[in-house]
Amino acid sequence: MSADTVRTWRRRFLERGVDGLYDEPRPGAPRKITDADVERVIAKTLEEKPKNATHWSRKSMAEHSGLSKSTVGRIWRQFQLKPHLADTFKLSTDPLFVEKVYDVVGLYFNPPEGAVVLSVDEKSQIQALDRSQPVLPIMPGMPERRTHDYVRNGLTTLFAAFDVATGEVITALHRRHRAAEFKKFLIRIDKEVPAHLQIHLICDNYGTHKTPAIRTWLAKHPRFQMHFTPTGSSWINQVERWFGFLADQKIRRGAHKNVQALEADIRAWVKDWNEDPKPFIWTKTAEEILDALANFCRRISGAGH
Repeated sequence: MSADTVRTWRRRFLERGVDGLYDEPRPGAPRKITDADVERVIAKTLEEKPKNATHWSRKSMAEHSGLSKSTVGRIWRQFQLKPHLADTFKLSTDPLFVEKVYDVVGLYFNPPEGAVVLSVDEKSQIQALDRSQPVLPIMPGMPERRTHDYVRNGLTTLFAAFDVATGEVITALHRRHRAAEFKKFLIRIDKEVPAHLQIHLICDNYGTHKTPAIRTWLAKHPRFQMHFTPTGSSWINQVERWFGFLADQKIRRGAHKNVQALEADIRAWVKDWNEDPKPFIWTKTAEEILDALANFCRRISGAGH
């Protein structure tokens, strides 16, 4: 606080003792909303739900509490309560969660010498969707408009290996999503990565990554080393962020009359990306990740240990 504020409170204490430290009456109309009113709104918001609804609105809380909608809104803003919003979360139950976090994050911060680290996954069931009517282009004062309904024109799956050091991506498109296609993708990686480099693959725990056929192939190619992310923790796999860029920039608002057109667009987008690749900068250490998760578990009710 400012030096003037300190001087004011010291002077009031010298003049009137402890009584001088109480707030003096403020000018203006007396306060109409009591602390009990505020406490009642907060308690209702946190501990109860309205009848026949999943969450409170300003209108329903105002009717229940007898306060105005604007007053309810001010109380919620003051205490950062947002009943209309809901977020998602999932805590991993992997018994080797800590070990896997240290393993994967260690590869991001300290990649082995003479090796390439690839973040690998599949974006499955990418739909070739075409709108039922032509898309209307953006105009001054009017956003791009499209029909809410669409026609499904088939599916494809994108296999991707994201080089965490350079940002370059090795990809392959297949119509099916089986261990056989994953094996073909491993063969492609083996051909494209220089033979003198070891290959560390960061994968999730999907069944196609662990079949006997895949294990047999890996045993015959010892330069490949698999590192599995914890179950339910796709956020730690960098290729997922790359998939997000692809979806935002090419797929989500795209219109494709067939799978071939969709795959051509994906190949073109990947080619442009690899002409100017950008790696992601990983900033969280394993200790920081584990501390953040521990704090979250302490905050949520019923999480136990």
